[in-house]
Amino acid sequence: MAAAASLHTATLSSSSTLVQQDRRSRLPVRSVLPITTFNSRRSCTNIRASFTDFSVSPNTGGRTELDALSRFSEVVPDTVVFDDFERFPPTAATVSSSLLLGICSLPDTTFKGAVDTALADKQCYGLETPDARMTCFVNKALVNVGGELSKLVPGRVSTEVDARLAYDTHAIVGKVENLLNLYNSIDVPAERLLFKIPATWQGIEAARLLESEGIQTHMTFVYSFCQAAAAAQAGASVIQIFVGRLRDWARNHSGDPEIEAALKRGEDPGLALVTKAYNYIHRYGHKSKLMVASIRNKQDVFNVLGVDYIITPLKILQALKESTTPDDDKYTFVERLNSKSAAAYNFTEEELVKWDQLSFASAMGPASLELLASGMDGYSNQAKRVEELFGKIWPPPNV
Repeated sequence: MAAAASLHTATLSSSSTLVQQDRRSRLPVRSVLPITTFNSRRSCTNIRASFTDFSVSPNTGGRTELDALSRFSEVVPDTVVFDDFERFPPTAATVSSSLLLGICSLPDTTFKGAVDTALADKQCYGLETPDARMTCFVNKALVNVGGELSKLVPGRVSTEVDARLAYDTHAIVGKVENLLNLYNSIDVPAERLLFKIPATWQGIEAARLLESEGIQTHMTFVYSFCQAAAAAQAGASVIQIFVGRLRDWARNHSGDPEIEAALKRGEDPGLALVTKAYNYIHRYGHKSKLMVASIRNKQDVFNVLGVDYIITPLKILQALKESTTPDDDKYTFVERLNSKSAAAYNFTEEELVKWDQLSFASAMGPASLELLASGMDGYSNQAKRVEELFGKIWPPPNV
């Protein structure tokens, strides 16, 4: 993985919120990572943030497993725990509808103030229709929170694009350009930003147009090779694959040719997709970085070493940090994904096509169709909940 400062997402799936104490002002601040001053078990939203402190745990000798892994891939904590900021300081973040819901559920914070300021925006208030006003409020809230996050992390802030637009290329492009203009108005430059888009064909085409303008995109809900390859051909900056979700689908369903082929080779379908996508990207010179999510155990981490980013649950991260590797190096890790693996991988002619809408639709199997739809439904429901909440609390009383 690239250096921590270059993780340009994080939060990139799909993400969420937490409360952190600003030591200088002593005012509570919301951040996409664990928090030192808010000790609550309730669920808020997932937090994606990369970290660079891989120090050896106390009372142990040698390197930790986390130290060793960090030589091959950038590990990205995926956590909803509020009291681990010291152990896993963030370098990147994601702002989403889920994050906004979490912010509004907590007491006054810097991020709550960012939402309240959006709801008091005169430009939004002056729009003619309720739908236009609500869209303006939500966009302003996402950007205001994203702007605050950009002050806390050195890497990129990924902003979720409304999943209800996922089948409309021009609507996605328009939404991203509007969000980017709002970020520009608060002096957050484009190079600090990613825009998180569902990997429908229309979403991938939107990524192609946006990347051609220098706007960085993050494709999510990738569950098939055709999605990954088409996104790479479009020049997407980050492509996110969900290993565990594919494994779960394979355990309870059948009839997907891509998954059946992996199982017949004795391979885990999620890990097989990561391997194929990584080798395709690197063998054919695409610029995309590959992010692996839905990690279920340490072995999943070991099996994708070399991939650019690994979003890892806090429980697994802690286990890796507490496990040491002997100083004699008898216990070593294998980099499974690299330039050699890419050069050796065999692709079929069908996999090396220039993807278009017809070939893409033909290659989408039952797993990718079902999981993509399920993920977008979840994002869409969260966006609706934000609009319902904003409708109840607007205008905010304290602005």
